[in-house]
Amino acid sequence: MGLPRGHGEVGADKKDRRTRLTVLVALGANLLIAAAQAGAGVVAGSPALLSEAAHSVADSLNEVFLLAALRRSRRPADRRHPFGYGKERYFWSLLAAVGIFVMGGCFSFAQGVEALHSHQQESTAGYVAGLSVLGVALAAEGGSLLRALYQVRGQSGGIGSDPALRTVVAEDGTAVLGVLLAGAGMALHMVTGWVVWEASASIAIGLLLVYVAYRLGKDARDQPIGEAVDPELRDRIRALLDEQPEIDNVASLLTMRLGLDSTLVAARIDLRPGLDSEEIELVSERIKAAVAKAWPEADQVFLDITEAPPSLHPAQDTPT
Repeated sequence: MGLPRGHGEVGADKKDRRTRLTVLVALGANLLIAAAQAGAGVVAGSPALLSEAAHSVADSLNEVFLLAALRRSRRPADRRHPFGYGKERYFWSLLAAVGIFVMGGCFSFAQGVEALHSHQQESTAGYVAGLSVLGVALAAEGGSLLRALYQVRGQSGGIGSDPALRTVVAEDGTAVLGVLLAGAGMALHMVTGWVVWEASASIAIGLLLVYVAYRLGKDARDQPIGEAVDPELRDRIRALLDEQPEIDNVASLLTMRLGLDSTLVAARIDLRPGLDSEEIELVSERIKAAVAKAWPEADQVFLDITEAPPSLHPAQDTPT
Protein backbone atom coordinates (compact mmCIF):
# COMPACT_ATOMS: atom_id res chain seq x y z
CA MET A 1 0.00 0.00 0.00
CA GLY A 2 1.40 3.42 -0.92
CA LEU A 3 1.68 6.44 1.30
CA PRO A 4 -0.82 9.29 0.84
CA ARG A 5 0.22 12.01 -1.57
CA GLY A 6 0.80 15.57 -0.45
CA HIS A 7 4.28 15.58 1.11
CA GLY A 8 5.99 18.83 0.18
CA GLU A 9 3.11 20.07 -1.99
CA VAL A 10 3.34 23.63 -0.65
CA GLY A 11 7.04 23.87 -1.54
CA ALA A 12 6.41 22.28 -4.94
CA ASP A 13 3.64 24.80 -5.73
CA LYS A 14 5.96 27.66 -4.76
CA LYS A 15 8.68 26.33 -7.07
CA ASP A 16 6.12 25.98 -9.85
CA ARG A 17 5.04 29.60 -9.44
CA ARG A 18 8.65 30.75 -9.76
CA THR A 19 9.17 28.53 -12.81
CA ARG A 20 5.93 29.79 -14.36
CA LEU A 21 7.10 33.38 -13.92
CA THR A 22 10.45 32.50 -15.51
CA VAL A 23 8.68 30.89 -18.49
CA LEU A 24 6.32 33.90 -18.87
CA VAL A 25 9.29 36.30 -18.87
CA ALA A 26 10.94 34.21 -21.58
CA LEU A 27 7.68 34.02 -23.57
CA GLY A 28 7.16 37.77 -23.48
CA ALA A 29 10.73 38.44 -24.55
CA ASN A 30 10.56 35.94 -27.41
CA LEU A 31 7.24 37.21 -28.78
CA LEU A 32 8.53 40.78 -28.87
CA ILE A 33 11.84 39.75 -30.37
CA ALA A 34 10.24 37.46 -32.99
CA ALA A 35 8.01 40.27 -34.30
CA ALA A 36 10.89 42.75 -34.46
CA GLN A 37 13.31 40.30 -36.07
CA ALA A 38 10.78 39.08 -38.64
CA GLY A 39 9.92 42.63 -39.70
CA ALA A 40 13.53 43.74 -39.89
CA GLY A 41 14.52 40.49 -41.62
CA VAL A 42 11.94 40.94 -44.37
CA VAL A 43 12.87 44.59 -44.91
CA ALA A 44 16.62 43.93 -44.92
CA GLY A 45 16.39 40.57 -46.70
CA SER A 46 18.78 39.12 -44.13
CA PRO A 47 18.87 35.30 -43.86
CA ALA A 48 20.60 35.46 -40.48
CA LEU A 49 17.95 37.81 -39.09
CA LEU A 50 15.16 35.62 -40.47
CA SER A 51 16.84 32.58 -38.90
CA GLU A 52 16.83 34.30 -35.53
CA ALA A 53 13.16 35.24 -36.03
CA ALA A 54 12.34 31.57 -36.65
CA HIS A 55 14.37 30.69 -33.56
CA SER A 56 12.33 33.14 -31.46
CA VAL A 57 9.03 31.81 -32.86
CA ALA A 58 10.08 28.26 -32.01
CA ASP A 59 11.06 29.33 -28.50
CA SER A 60 7.70 31.08 -28.05
CA LEU A 61 5.79 27.95 -29.01
CA ASN A 62 7.96 25.88 -26.72
CA GLU A 63 7.21 28.20 -23.80
CA VAL A 64 3.51 27.56 -24.43
CA PHE A 65 4.31 23.83 -24.19
CA LEU A 66 6.13 24.41 -20.90
CA LEU A 67 3.21 26.39 -19.45
CA ALA A 68 0.95 23.47 -20.36
CA ALA A 69 3.41 21.13 -18.64
CA LEU A 70 3.38 23.17 -15.44
CA ARG A 71 -0.42 23.26 -15.32
CA ARG A 72 -1.18 19.69 -16.33
CA SER A 73 1.52 17.98 -14.28
CA ARG A 74 -0.03 19.20 -11.01
CA ARG A 75 -3.45 17.64 -11.59
CA PRO A 76 -4.43 15.30 -8.74
CA ALA A 77 -4.40 11.54 -9.18
CA ASP A 78 -7.58 9.90 -10.45
CA ARG A 79 -8.82 6.45 -11.39
CA ARG A 80 -7.17 6.45 -14.82
CA HIS A 81 -3.91 7.87 -13.48
CA PRO A 82 -3.57 6.64 -9.90
CA PHE A 83 0.01 7.95 -9.59
CA GLY A 84 -0.88 11.42 -10.80
CA TYR A 85 0.17 13.40 -13.87
CA GLY A 86 3.76 14.24 -12.95
CA LYS A 87 5.15 12.75 -16.16
CA GLU A 88 3.22 15.32 -18.19
CA ARG A 89 6.09 17.71 -17.48
CA TYR A 90 8.54 15.35 -19.15
CA PHE A 91 6.24 14.79 -22.14
CA TRP A 92 5.75 18.49 -22.91
CA SER A 93 9.45 19.18 -22.40
CA LEU A 94 10.16 16.50 -25.01
CA LEU A 95 7.74 18.22 -27.41
CA ALA A 96 9.58 21.49 -26.80
CA ALA A 97 12.84 19.82 -27.84
CA VAL A 98 11.18 18.58 -31.04
CA GLY A 99 9.87 22.11 -31.68
CA ILE A 100 13.36 23.58 -31.40
CA PHE A 101 14.64 21.03 -33.91
CA VAL A 102 11.86 21.34 -36.49
CA MET A 103 10.91 25.03 -36.36
CA GLY A 104 14.21 26.61 -35.40
CA GLY A 105 17.01 24.33 -36.54
CA CYS A 106 15.63 23.18 -39.89
CA PHE A 107 14.41 26.64 -40.95
CA SER A 108 17.73 28.30 -40.04
CA PHE A 109 19.68 25.64 -41.91
CA ALA A 110 17.44 26.02 -44.96
CA GLN A 111 17.87 29.82 -44.92
CA GLY A 112 21.65 29.48 -44.91
CA VAL A 113 21.73 26.94 -47.73
CA GLU A 114 19.36 29.07 -49.85
CA ALA A 115 21.54 32.15 -49.34
CA LEU A 116 24.66 30.20 -50.38
CA HIS A 117 23.00 29.09 -53.62
CA SER A 118 21.49 32.48 -54.42
CA HIS A 119 23.01 34.11 -57.52
CA GLN A 120 21.44 37.48 -56.88
CA GLN A 121 23.51 40.39 -55.53
CA GLU A 122 22.65 40.65 -51.87
CA SER A 123 21.94 44.17 -50.65
CA THR A 124 22.89 45.27 -47.15
CA ALA A 125 20.42 48.15 -47.06
CA GLY A 126 18.59 48.14 -43.77
CA TYR A 127 21.27 46.15 -41.99
CA VAL A 128 21.97 48.95 -39.51
CA ALA A 129 18.36 48.74 -38.35
CA GLY A 130 18.63 44.96 -38.32
CA LEU A 131 21.73 45.07 -36.13
CA SER A 132 19.91 47.47 -33.80
CA VAL A 133 17.08 44.95 -33.49
CA LEU A 134 19.64 42.26 -32.67
CA GLY A 135 21.08 44.50 -29.97
CA VAL A 136 17.64 44.84 -28.36
CA ALA A 137 17.15 41.08 -28.72
CA LEU A 138 20.49 40.42 -27.01
CA ALA A 139 19.47 42.58 -24.06
CA ALA A 140 16.04 40.91 -23.77
CA GLU A 141 17.36 37.35 -24.11
CA GLY A 142 20.20 38.10 -21.71
CA GLY A 143 17.73 39.41 -19.13
CA SER A 144 15.55 36.32 -19.51
CA LEU A 145 18.61 34.07 -19.17
CA LEU A 146 19.71 35.86 -16.00
CA ARG A 147 16.23 35.40 -14.54
CA ALA A 148 16.35 31.66 -15.26
CA LEU A 149 19.89 31.29 -13.89
CA TYR A 150 18.86 33.16 -10.74
CA GLN A 151 16.09 30.64 -10.15
CA VAL A 152 18.46 27.73 -10.80
CA ARG A 153 20.87 29.12 -8.23
CA GLY A 154 18.21 29.21 -5.52
CA GLN A 155 16.67 25.84 -6.34
CA SER A 156 17.65 22.58 -4.70
CA GLY A 157 18.72 19.95 -7.20
CA GLY A 158 20.09 22.51 -9.65
CA ILE A 159 19.20 22.78 -13.30
CA GLY A 160 18.64 19.07 -13.87
CA SER A 161 15.80 18.73 -11.37
CA ASP A 162 13.13 20.55 -13.43
CA PRO A 163 12.85 19.82 -17.17
CA ALA A 164 10.82 22.99 -17.78
CA LEU A 165 13.45 25.19 -16.16
CA ARG A 166 16.24 23.28 -17.92
CA THR A 167 14.54 23.93 -21.27
CA VAL A 168 14.18 27.66 -20.59
CA VAL A 169 17.85 27.97 -19.64
CA ALA A 170 18.88 26.04 -22.77
CA GLU A 171 16.62 28.16 -25.00
CA ASP A 172 17.78 31.48 -23.58
CA GLY A 173 21.45 30.49 -23.64
CA THR A 174 21.11 29.33 -27.25
CA ALA A 175 19.25 32.52 -28.14
CA VAL A 176 22.10 34.67 -26.82
CA LEU A 177 24.63 32.68 -28.86
CA GLY A 178 22.32 32.81 -31.89
CA VAL A 179 22.01 36.59 -31.71
CA LEU A 180 25.79 36.93 -31.50
CA LEU A 181 26.25 34.63 -34.51
CA ALA A 182 23.61 36.50 -36.52
CA GLY A 183 25.14 39.88 -35.64
CA ALA A 184 28.63 38.71 -36.59
CA GLY A 185 27.38 37.32 -39.90
CA MET A 186 25.50 40.50 -40.79
CA ALA A 187 28.42 42.74 -39.81
CA LEU A 188 30.90 40.73 -41.88
CA HIS A 189 28.47 40.75 -44.81
CA MET A 190 28.28 44.54 -44.61
CA VAL A 191 32.06 44.97 -44.41
CA THR A 192 33.10 42.43 -47.08
CA GLY A 193 30.03 42.30 -49.29
CA TRP A 194 30.16 38.50 -49.16
CA VAL A 195 26.87 36.85 -48.32
CA VAL A 196 28.75 33.67 -47.42
CA TRP A 197 29.41 35.12 -43.95
CA GLU A 198 25.72 35.59 -43.24
CA ALA A 199 24.77 32.27 -44.81
CA SER A 200 27.36 30.55 -42.65
CA ALA A 201 25.92 32.28 -39.58
CA SER A 202 22.44 30.94 -40.45
CA ILE A 203 23.78 27.41 -40.90
CA ALA A 204 25.70 27.70 -37.62
CA ILE A 205 22.50 28.82 -35.84
CA GLY A 206 20.66 25.85 -37.35
CA LEU A 207 23.34 23.39 -36.25
CA LEU A 208 23.39 24.93 -32.77
CA LEU A 209 19.61 24.52 -32.44
CA VAL A 210 19.73 20.93 -33.68
CA TYR A 211 22.42 20.12 -31.12
CA VAL A 212 20.48 21.75 -28.26
CA ALA A 213 17.29 19.95 -29.35
CA TYR A 214 19.18 16.65 -29.38
CA ARG A 215 20.56 17.21 -25.88
CA LEU A 216 17.18 18.24 -24.46
CA GLY A 217 15.47 15.32 -26.18
CA LYS A 218 18.10 12.89 -24.91
CA ASP A 219 17.62 14.13 -21.33
CA ALA A 220 13.82 13.95 -21.60
CA ARG A 221 13.62 10.60 -23.41
CA ASP A 222 14.13 8.28 -20.44
CA GLN A 223 11.81 10.06 -18.04
CA PRO A 224 8.42 9.49 -19.73
CA ILE A 225 9.08 5.75 -20.10
CA GLY A 226 10.06 5.25 -16.46
CA GLU A 227 13.46 6.29 -15.14
CA ALA A 228 14.91 5.02 -11.86
CA VAL A 229 16.29 7.38 -9.23
CA ASP A 230 20.01 8.08 -9.08
CA PRO A 231 22.10 5.04 -8.02
CA GLU A 232 23.36 6.96 -4.98
CA LEU A 233 19.82 7.62 -3.76
CA ARG A 234 18.82 4.02 -4.47
CA ASP A 235 21.77 2.80 -2.38
CA ARG A 236 20.75 5.06 0.50
CA ILE A 237 17.18 3.75 0.41
CA ARG A 238 18.46 0.18 0.41
CA ALA A 239 20.78 0.97 3.32
CA LEU A 240 17.86 2.35 5.33
CA LEU A 241 15.87 -0.84 4.67
CA ASP A 242 18.84 -3.02 5.64
CA GLU A 243 19.10 -1.14 8.94
CA GLN A 244 15.57 -2.06 10.00
CA PRO A 245 15.79 -4.73 12.73
CA GLU A 246 12.74 -6.60 11.43
CA ILE A 247 14.18 -7.06 7.92
CA ASP A 248 16.37 -10.11 7.34
CA ASN A 249 16.96 -9.53 3.65
CA VAL A 250 16.08 -7.04 0.88
CA ALA A 251 15.51 -9.34 -2.08
CA SER A 252 14.97 -6.55 -4.61
CA LEU A 253 14.46 -2.80 -4.77
CA LEU A 254 12.82 -0.98 -7.68
CA THR A 255 12.40 2.77 -8.06
CA MET A 256 10.82 5.06 -10.66
CA ARG A 257 10.39 8.80 -10.92
CA LEU A 258 6.69 9.61 -11.29
CA GLY A 259 7.19 13.37 -11.51
CA LEU A 260 9.24 16.27 -10.27
CA ASP A 261 8.37 15.63 -6.61
CA SER A 262 7.01 12.10 -6.74
CA THR A 263 8.90 8.80 -6.65
CA LEU A 264 7.75 5.19 -6.50
CA VAL A 265 9.71 2.80 -4.27
CA ALA A 266 8.88 -0.91 -4.42
CA ALA A 267 10.85 -3.38 -2.29
CA ARG A 268 10.59 -7.15 -1.88
CA ILE A 269 11.71 -7.88 1.68
CA ASP A 270 12.05 -10.90 3.93
CA LEU A 271 11.09 -10.23 7.55
CA ARG A 272 12.57 -12.06 10.51
CA PRO A 273 10.58 -15.14 11.54
CA GLY A 274 8.14 -15.12 14.42
CA LEU A 275 6.08 -12.02 13.49
CA ASP A 276 2.31 -12.45 13.43
CA SER A 277 0.08 -10.73 10.85
CA GLU A 278 -0.70 -7.73 13.04
CA GLU A 279 2.98 -7.13 13.79
CA ILE A 280 3.83 -7.42 10.09
CA GLU A 281 1.28 -4.73 9.27
CA LEU A 282 2.62 -2.37 11.96
CA VAL A 283 6.23 -2.98 10.89
CA SER A 284 5.37 -2.35 7.24
CA GLU A 285 3.71 0.97 8.00
CA ARG A 286 6.62 2.06 10.20
CA ILE A 287 9.19 1.22 7.51
CA LYS A 288 7.23 3.05 4.80
CA ALA A 289 6.91 6.08 7.06
CA ALA A 290 10.67 6.00 7.71
CA VAL A 291 11.41 6.01 3.97
CA ALA A 292 8.97 8.87 3.33
CA LYS A 293 10.39 10.89 6.23
CA ALA A 294 13.94 10.53 4.92
CA TRP A 295 12.91 11.30 1.31
CA PRO A 296 9.59 13.25 1.13
CA GLU A 297 9.48 12.81 -2.65
CA ALA A 298 9.11 9.04 -2.08
CA ASP A 299 5.35 9.39 -1.74
CA GLN A 300 4.51 5.96 -3.18
CA VAL A 301 6.19 3.22 -1.12
CA PHE A 302 5.22 -0.42 -1.56
CA LEU A 303 6.58 -3.37 0.42
CA ASP A 304 6.15 -6.93 -0.78
CA ILE A 305 6.65 -9.28 2.15
CA THR A 306 8.23 -12.52 0.98
CA GLU A 307 9.31 -15.63 2.83
CA ALA A 308 12.87 -16.70 2.19
CA PRO A 309 13.78 -20.38 2.04
CA PRO A 310 14.39 -21.84 5.52
CA SER A 311 18.13 -22.19 4.84
CA LEU A 312 18.42 -18.40 4.58
CA HIS A 313 17.06 -17.70 8.05
CA PRO A 314 19.95 -17.41 10.52
CA ALA A 315 17.83 -18.79 13.35
CA GLN A 316 17.23 -21.94 11.34
CA ASP A 317 20.74 -22.50 10.01
CA THR A 318 21.81 -24.56 13.07
CA PRO A 319 20.46 -28.13 13.03
CA THR A 320 18.37 -29.10 16.02
